[in-house]
Amino acid sequence: MTSSHLLEFCIVILGFMLVIGVGVAASRWRRPETMLALEEWGLGGRAFGNGVIFFLLGGDLYTAYTFVAIPALVYGVGAQGFFVVAFAVIAYPLVFVALPRMWSVAHVHGFVTPAEFVRARFGSRSLSTLVAIAAIVATMPYIAIQLVGLQVVLQAMGVGGDLPLIVAFAVMALFTFNSGLRAPALIAIVKDLLLLVALLTILLWFTVTQGGWHEVFHMAALHFQNPKLGGGLLLSRGGQIGYVSLALGSALAIFLYPHAITGALAARNRATVQRSMATLPIYTVMLGVFALLGFAAISAEVRPPGGNINGVLPQLLQSGLNSWAVGLAFAALGIGALVPAAIMSIGAANLFTRSIYRPYIRPNATASQEAWVSKTTSLLVKLGAIAVILLVNPQFAIDLQLMGGVIILQVFPAVALGLFTNWFHRRALFAGIIAGLAAGLVMLYQIPTLGPGTTILGSHFGGDSWPLSHLGLPAGVSIYAGIVALAVNLAVAYAGTLMCQRRGIPRGEDITKPGDYVADEEDSKLRRMSELVDGPVRYQARHMR
Repeated sequence: MTSSHLLEFCIVILGFMLVIGVGVAASRWRRPETMLALEEWGLGGRAFGNGVIFFLLGGDLYTAYTFVAIPALVYGVGAQGFFVVAFAVIAYPLVFVALPRMWSVAHVHGFVTPAEFVRARFGSRSLSTLVAIAAIVATMPYIAIQLVGLQVVLQAMGVGGDLPLIVAFAVMALFTFNSGLRAPALIAIVKDLLLLVALLTILLWFTVTQGGWHEVFHMAALHFQNPKLGGGLLLSRGGQIGYVSLALGSALAIFLYPHAITGALAARNRATVQRSMATLPIYTVMLGVFALLGFAAISAEVRPPGGNINGVLPQLLQSGLNSWAVGLAFAALGIGALVPAAIMSIGAANLFTRSIYRPYIRPNATASQEAWVSKTTSLLVKLGAIAVILLVNPQFAIDLQLMGGVIILQVFPAVALGLFTNWFHRRALFAGIIAGLAAGLVMLYQIPTLGPGTTILGSHFGGDSWPLSHLGLPAGVSIYAGIVALAVNLAVAYAGTLMCQRRGIPRGEDITKPGDYVADEEDSKLRRMSELVDGPVRYQARHMR
């Protein structure tokens, strides 16, 4: 490790010590007399106000995916990487309508996870369990991106091996285990402030020393003229279908993830969720700037360290900023990986506890037992994310999240559409999810791992863009596998519902009411006692098959 890297590393360590301090303080922040209830540990007591929810969701959604994976994707393929800006623009208006309904019905019935809502809406324990399993599996690659982001930051400072990465995640796991959602909620504020300072520093650097963005775009255009590289400064005709499908699929998927819903359910009231959805698009500006840094890396003639294209942004920062500025930026990036990983593990753990452990293993579990199981499961989820990195090694880190998106999209009919209608039959929804998952996995299996340009390094699980040549269409045209799998899912669910109706197969009992979806904190119907989560006794027995 050189002297400049040593200074960067010391600044990063100071940043992590600040995070540890905030995480410890979070265990005492608004702490109730007991943290034994899952509602307190996993949702912060459902008591967060406007400011905390804004930063919590921002820290939850804008992750190493934003700060490491997107610049690397733009560096590698050019304009295709800007689908992230398009999907953010599409997503927020949709979520502004849907997420407050989820908040209301969850608070009326005491739900902690979307899988519990599915169980109440369609009267099917098996469908709820399938939704929970799909969501947990889909979260693993998303946490893996955070690992990749932290890993490339450490490698840029000359810190090799797995030990520092393990120590960093062990620290995060420790304060998450003790403080629950309160820890990442407070740390998210620190993370966003550091990122804002880092972003302003980067913009000032480019404006003053790099000849402006005109030069950046000029150099990027020259770079992509090499036909061996693929991609381009503008979308090719063959890439437009992939771009649109990626943007649409990502917009439909982003708030289906358990960590996104967990952050929203922690809000104090319905208006807090709505205000957050109205103001979070501010982050989209930051999203676009980080994407542009991929072109900036081309202009600065950055070469991926060791051929790892995911390390482009750290390499770019070291090429122009002084060690103090780089250390500050690296601290922001590292914390930006730890915060969402903590929230994701909490969301996945809550799903396991409420939709697998309680229904199948210990139906009479106490509040303290639920909380303990969730805490333990949150640790195991992080280990699962490490396994994802070992088993799947795509060219771009962002492909990890997009591959997970193929899975999470399959719960869209049950969760997202279920907020507005219970028309679909529970058995048809179950069959639709299975069909969508099968189609998605087959398509992911058929996607090769690409090296520089069009070099094929592996035959399977190399990304998320499915070549339409499998359908006999011209080579070079691809589509996001998640959208095709969702189409299969919806077709099966629709046809299956019609078939069940014709055969007179009874529906499951829907214990929600129209008024549940617009209830607010002062509504007398709100029930927060954990023993009421499963609804009436008749719902637990006869209608849960």
